[in-house]
Amino acid sequence: MRILFTIPHFFNPDGDGKHASLSKDPRPRITALVFALTALRELYSQSHCMIDIAQCVTIPVNTEHNYQVDIVICTTQQYHLLANIPLPSSFCKHYSTQTEPMLLGFECHRVLREYLGQYDYYCYLEDDLILHDPWFFVKLNWFNRHTGNSCLLQPNRYEVSPHSKVIKAYIDGDLLPHITANFQNIQDQPQFIGKVMEQAVSFKRPLNPHSGCFFLNTEQMEFWAKQPYFLDRDCSFIGPLESAATLGIMKTFKLYKPTAAHANFLEIQHFGSGFLNLIGRQVKHFDEDNTTETSPPLSNPVASEKD
Repeated sequence: MRILFTIPHFFNPDGDGKHASLSKDPRPRITALVFALTALRELYSQSHCMIDIAQCVTIPVNTEHNYQVDIVICTTQQYHLLANIPLPSSFCKHYSTQTEPMLLGFECHRVLREYLGQYDYYCYLEDDLILHDPWFFVKLNWFNRHTGNSCLLQPNRYEVSPHSKVIKAYIDGDLLPHITANFQNIQDQPQFIGKVMEQAVSFKRPLNPHSGCFFLNTEQMEFWAKQPYFLDRDCSFIGPLESAATLGIMKTFKLYKPTAAHANFLEIQHFGSGFLNLIGRQVKHFDEDNTTETSPPLSNPVASEKD
């Protein structure tokens, strides 16, 4: 299986600090990108082996999936940290542009279209998202074999921290219905239930389809690229960052996510704990007898200016 990953990457130390990409300190952004890139190579490269202790040799492993991965990092002007990334240059390709920084994600869409016909999956990842699941694409393929290519399964984003009120939190809970009502009809095939290893797994059309990423098979990418709105740079879903990651696919496919009961069936880590640290402050946590407390909605219901 050949997989193409595109990643928009931006850093400006002279920014206002509202985003991690505008911080004075580049170290967290470097760490996030290193983790993200290393994970892709660790999970989906062919450079896997097992040490045969008896024979003192290595033998190939994980040959059944046989992944081949290319990673393209899209940047704009001089605002990036690629020269500071302590990884071999072979890890990724650099695609330099002069676009407006907030529109950089749409340049990734352009790259995906340029490589049509050469890959089995076409992927978009924000530069602070880390995959951990070696069966991720097997699950996506299974889902589309059962639902068809008009449906697209999105992972649940989460954060982890041993120092927070909870160790792990999924960060893309429901939005108010009107926020996505113009772009999707969640009552159209609202739920799908499948069986994996004798375990029932449920999926639903989410009120918050945002995951900061997407993963399209060949047929899905070809179909999206033919739509008249492809590369129109429409930023009407929350803002340009959220729109680049989510709006195009939301217009094109029926989006699904694993339900809360099976949230970790398909998931991706968001680096840091910016959302997680809101729990107990801006976000109230349920109490010990499981009664749920309510609190005012977040000022930015998707990004909260923390990513």
